[in-house]
Amino acid sequence: MSKTESKSAKDLTEAMEETMQRLQGQFKGISEQLESKIDEMGTRIDDLESNVSELMTQAGMEEQATSCHVTSKN
Repeated sequence: MSKTESKSAKDLTEAMEETMQRLQGQFKGISEQLESKIDEMGTRIDDLESNVSELMTQAGMEEQATSCHVTSKN
């Protein structure tokens, strides 16, 4: 292998390593963003479940109060 071919191979190797490091950094950044969004979504789902449960409880109380009111009129 001549010096020119050796330098070209070395330059190509360095360029590939830089590209791989850049891609790895981008992948890590995207992974962290995705994990953050998934955590946020989980929190929002938990809040939604809590709100639905609360609404169901309130609806059940209102139904009981309405049925007691109707029963007492009879």
